[in-house]
Amino acid sequence: MPDRLYFTDSDEANELLAREPVALLIGFVLDQQVTVQKAFSSPLELQRRLGTLDPGRIASTDPAELDRIFREKPALHRFPGTMAERTQALCEALARDYDGDAARVWRDAVDAKDLERRLLALPGIGPMKVRSLLAILDKRFGIELAGLDEVAPKHHTLGDVDSPEALASYQAAKRAYKAKMREAG
Repeated sequence: MPDRLYFTDSDEANELLAREPVALLIGFVLDQQVTVQKAFSSPLELQRRLGTLDPGRIASTDPAELDRIFREKPALHRFPGTMAERTQALCEALARDYDGDAARVWRDAVDAKDLERRLLALPGIGPMKVRSLLAILDKRFGIELAGLDEVAPKHHTLGDVDSPEALASYQAAKRAYKAKMREAG
């Protein structure tokens, strides 16, 4: 298990992402229409504001209170209300289906296809995020599951980020790819 994931500029947030599976999953839910650094630093800020990242506690938090926490300056996301709802839905699924233990999503998977199915069943986690999560679990956490080579992405993902420099390189490549797609389409 890594001691940190280099997805933010905060060493404390990077350590939390490696240590707390729910922080990693929340980061992925928030990873849209904001920078990687913003998405993955927000679980630490959520923990500071709420006092916990326990999925059961987040799931049972009054939705208006969670919305307020997400909107508090600086907001945890560009779309705080929507992301508060998605985070709460993720935590409800983790509390209900995995007894609040986010690591069970991958720890209890019988093979890579099962893991892929489990990840896709989580609110706020779509196919692109699943591919990145599979790469992270494989390359950073050393998860070994039958069939992982068949479902793990072959392209560069956050799973390849192992330093601040690698994050900068990943983001530059992603920006170039998006620019190329805009030109083409």
